[in-house]
Amino acid sequence: MRRAFPTGRPAGGRAPRPRDAQPEQLGFEGMPERLFVCTPSKLGAYADCPRRYRYSYVDRPAPPKGPPWAHNSLGASVHTALKNWYALPPDRRRPEVLPTLLKGTWVREGYRDDEQERDVYRRALGWLEAYVDGLDPADEPVGVERVVAAKTGVLAFNGRADRIDARAGAHGPELAIVDYKTGRAALDTDDARGSQALALYAYAAERVFRRPCRRVELHHLPSGTVAAHEHTAESLARQVTRAEETARDIMAAERSVADGDDPDDAFPTTPGPRCAWCDYRRTCPAGAAAPGKDPWAAVERPPEQG
Repeated sequence: MRRAFPTGRPAGGRAPRPRDAQPEQLGFEGMPERLFVCTPSKLGAYADCPRRYRYSYVDRPAPPKGPPWAHNSLGASVHTALKNWYALPPDRRRPEVLPTLLKGTWVREGYRDDEQERDVYRRALGWLEAYVDGLDPADEPVGVERVVAAKTGVLAFNGRADRIDARAGAHGPELAIVDYKTGRAALDTDDARGSQALALYAYAAERVFRRPCRRVELHHLPSGTVAAHEHTAESLARQVTRAEETARDIMAAERSVADGDDPDDAFPTTPGPRCAWCDYRRTCPAGAAAPGKDPWAAVERPPEQG
């Protein structure tokens, strides 16, 4: 026997919808915002010049870059040589292996000529020999060229730290971030304290390895100096907040372009000395107006002091 339902009410017990009623809309309130996926170089590009960020990460196809820089080739060569030094068994980590390691990783692009390249190679080898002389071959870092990542309410951050060391702290084992530098200028404590990249590495490493990570160090190989800073939880939080503010600015600019606004207005230039070293100087009107640097300029020997 067919069961009857009360008049005017369907089987589910829900009152019938009037014919002219609009379909119910499902809202998105309360859903989390899309996280901004970033690396230190991505955040740094925008902080240095929003237009350079646009050329690198927004415009597709991206504008052509200028020629490769010798100082980038030098930095990559030294970093990879040190990575491969730590990849050796401890009993093989000796200064005499460095020429082979550096030759095997040497990047030749950007130099003025063979003579300059050979001179820079000899300098780099001298830096490496002096640097590893102060290392204990038996020390095993927690990570070498290690990717660390962390999420906040705004960021999905990831970055590759040159080295993560285990250190003995006042309250137990701690971590330290080590970043190699090969530029001309020596660095100081202010450079270590102000580096957003180092702070983000420390913030992420602390969460990946579940150990305190507050110390950050810049190892300047040409001078053999170390610039260090001890962060606090508060100072790391301030650097993360700065990174989140930059990310919000980037996302707002990207939305503006997607909505049809002029990309040049959304991503303005910040002309200055960096224009001379920018990969996109020839594309950017402001950059093209600035005097450029030769690709090998940063590795030239400084003039002899009289």
